[in-house]
Amino acid sequence: MFLVVPDPAHGLVAAPQSSADLTPITEQFLAEQGFAWNNEIEAYTRKDGHAPTDVDDVAGTLRDLGHYVFSCNVPLARN
Repeated sequence: MFLVVPDPAHGLVAAPQSSADLTPITEQFLAEQGFAWNNEIEAYTRKDGHAPTDVDDVAGTLRDLGHYVFSCNVPLARN
């Protein structure tokens, strides 16, 4: 399962629920899309391309790869 969401501090975020979600083909897709692993938030991040269409495209491809995906086109509020 992944969460795909824009974040003002990190750009576009694709966060796996667990390491079991990181299949080789999924990691390859994320790398090809310009994502890099961010240890601070334990998620893949990409500084550019965090418009609603970008969120939808990444979430759609992750679904096509067999993942359950929660996505949101606006940044999540921080408490």
